[in-house]
Parts: sequence; C-alpha cells; structure tokens
Amino acid sequence: MKYRLLSLLLVCVALTLSGCGYNQFQALDEQTKSAWAEVLNQYQRRADLVPNIVATVKGEAQFEQDTLTKVVEARAKATSMQVSPETLNNPEAFKKFQSAQGELSGALSRLLVVTENYPNLKANQGFQDLRVQLEGTENRITVARNRYIKTVQDYNILARSFPNNLTAMMFSYSVKPNFTVENEAQISKPPSVSFEKK
Repeated sequence: MKYRLLSLLLVCVALTLSGCGYNQFQALDEQTKSAWAEVLNQYQRRADLVPNIVATVKGEAQFEQDTLTKVVEARAKATSMQVSPETLNNPEAFKKFQSAQGELSGALSRLLVVTENYPNLKANQGFQDLRVQLEGTENRITVARNRYIKTVQDYNILARSFPNNLTAMMFSYSVKPNFTVENEAQISKPPSVSFEKK
C-alpha cells in the first residue's frame, strides 16, 4: 500500500512539474547555453585572426602604431575575461563581456578604415584574405548573436508567463540578460541631414 501511494505521489509530482513548465525550462536553458557557446566560438575565431592581421599590417612601415596598439589591447581585454555558462545568469558579468567585445569590434573597424589610406596594404593579397575572413567572421558573430537573442527571448517569456513564473520562482530560474546596444540613446536620435553647400 505504501509503495502504491508513493508511486501515485511521484506520478502526481511528475505531472505537476511537466505541466508547470519545468521541462521547458530545462530545454530552453540548454538551448541558451548552446547558442551562447556558438557566440563564444565565433568571438574566439575573430580573436584568433587578430594577431595575423596585426602582423600583416606591421609590415607597412609608416602604419599608425596607435591604431595597432588599440587593437592589440582590445583583443587582450576581450580574451582575458573568464566566461562560463554562469555568465548568462549574471547581468553585470554579461555586460562587461559585451563591452569588451564591443571595444574589440570598434578597434578592428578603425583599423580597417585606416588601412584604406595605405595602397601597399590594399594591394597585399594576404591582408585582403585576412580582411575577407574577418568580415565573414563578423557575419557569423551576428548570426550567432541573433540565435542567442532568440533563445533568451523564448526562455525569458517562459520565465515571466503564468503559471510558469511560479515554477521559475520555486526553482530560482531568473530572467537571463541579453545583448544590448551600447549607445542606444545616441542611435535613437534621427541623423541630421543638411543639403547646404559648404
């Protein structure tokens, strides 16, 4: 009789947990971790390209050293951060990671703009190949980030929806941080356009 009652109780608990989103939380949590791993993979791919780009650009004798130094420093900062699946549940750590990656993106963008002023670099096939690889990697980063944003959105909707939010509170499933735009206030302003001749 005790085993029957215990079995019935376990079945009821299992039905309650599956009906209140527990299994969905598990599935979506794994999806966000998987999507996050792909984001990290693409960021690492980009970081691995930087030394080759810097070495190629250093061959240009008059190239601006300050620009190269900023790229190297930004890469060092981005790759020195300890990132783990727990970062997904820590908004402050996530923001620091995002900021470091943003600095590297900005430094690389400035580097590529400055290289336009150096005809020897523009003619260097090795540099052009690295540039194409970097652009492809930036596209892969965008795709990976978009996938991560979508999985976090699905997870956060589940965590905030009733009755799943009760399960979230019971098991401490908090809302996960997502990528944000660094200069959101600045980009929300419409650009000023002037057609006056100067």
